[in-house]
Amino acid sequence: MVPKNRKITSVLTETFNDFFHSSTSGGIVLLLCTGLALLWANSPWSEYYFQLWEQSLSFGFGTILLSNTLLHWVNDGIMVIFFLFVGLEIKREILVGELSTLKKALLPIIAAFGGMIGPALIYIAFNSSETGTLHGWGIPMATDIAFALGILALLGKRVPPGLKIFLAALAIADDMGAVLVIALFYTSELSFSMLGAAGGFMLLLLIANKYNVRSTTVFTILGIGLWFCFLHSGIHATIAGVLLALTIPVRSQIDKQQFIGKVSTAINELKDDQSSKMENELIHHVASLSEKVQSPLHRFEHALHPLVSFFIMPVFAFANAGVRVEGSIVDALFSPVGLGIVLGLVVGKQIGIMSFVWIAVTFNIASLPHNVSWRMIYGATWLCAIGFTMALFIAGLAFDSTEPLIISKIAILFASTLSAIVGLLLLRSMPVLRDDL
Repeated sequence: MVPKNRKITSVLTETFNDFFHSSTSGGIVLLLCTGLALLWANSPWSEYYFQLWEQSLSFGFGTILLSNTLLHWVNDGIMVIFFLFVGLEIKREILVGELSTLKKALLPIIAAFGGMIGPALIYIAFNSSETGTLHGWGIPMATDIAFALGILALLGKRVPPGLKIFLAALAIADDMGAVLVIALFYTSELSFSMLGAAGGFMLLLLIANKYNVRSTTVFTILGIGLWFCFLHSGIHATIAGVLLALTIPVRSQIDKQQFIGKVSTAINELKDDQSSKMENELIHHVASLSEKVQSPLHRFEHALHPLVSFFIMPVFAFANAGVRVEGSIVDALFSPVGLGIVLGLVVGKQIGIMSFVWIAVTFNIASLPHNVSWRMIYGATWLCAIGFTMALFIAGLAFDSTEPLIISKIAILFASTLSAIVGLLLLRSMPVLRDDL
């Protein structure tokens, strides 16, 4: 009979594992950190919140010393790992996923393009005469894939697999566009010597890729060098994460059939042999085969997923979502920056995605996914208006002065919350799909 306390421990462990691997759990942690940041920033102890992120933090070895504020290290340091993860997702989808063929990729890419153009044009329309804030046109362009897919996961069978795949591929294509926008339009003065050094690291990474180097340590060390060069190049350092991801090999050392055959042989030997020494060798051999059948890209992505979902994105939200609300929120939302972001996300995403998808389907350029209606596509456009992580990130790059940055954060939080609620309600009203459909 299993002791009662052991049963309780087992249930708690299983519950934690279910939560940890759930597609919605990362979004829950993100929401909690956002709420905590907002509460602290508007509490009687708000000064400690802002002092925390202004604390100086230094790293160095030898004659090299890197010193900056804690907020800077969050946005330019650990966020490079988030962009590495985004880059790995982009590469996987292009090579073997929903962007791997023109037929699969066409509709979500067209939709993503419309979903970037629409918000940018609306923001520019409200800020065309505001030279100090016009640079924020990139803020409402991107979709927060974690939140969008998390809400879809809550809906279960109310949404078909085709809609989930469409939204995921759209968000990945959207992220590709956001990365290009950051690299091309949100840079400071360029240091060509550092860009040259970054090119050297990139060359080494490409050589490692060509020769199918398996060691994640090699890519990590070269990636740190690439990040250091970008940090001082004038191009935002997080782009190094995307470039690193594109060089990580997607090839495995052995294929699935070889893996099955060799593991089966090892298991049979393990059953027949009673020697503890031989047993350990066989178990080690199976572990080695498990590593060989996985590509470095898969191992990187698998290792980074919990780190990104449960540490990097929550820390980023905690550091950037804390806005001290002084004065009228209504005035902030009805300012040129506020209107540009809110209407850009809420209205621009809908108009851009729906119009571009309609053109693609009407002129037989692409077709709607199986079992997906126009009503479902419209519901998905609301989820695409959840900008949050990437929008907050670009806002930090776009504005140096405090006022437009605070207004942009308020607008992002408002628009993302509204879009999440409306998108959830719209898709929740869909009839539950039968298993035979």
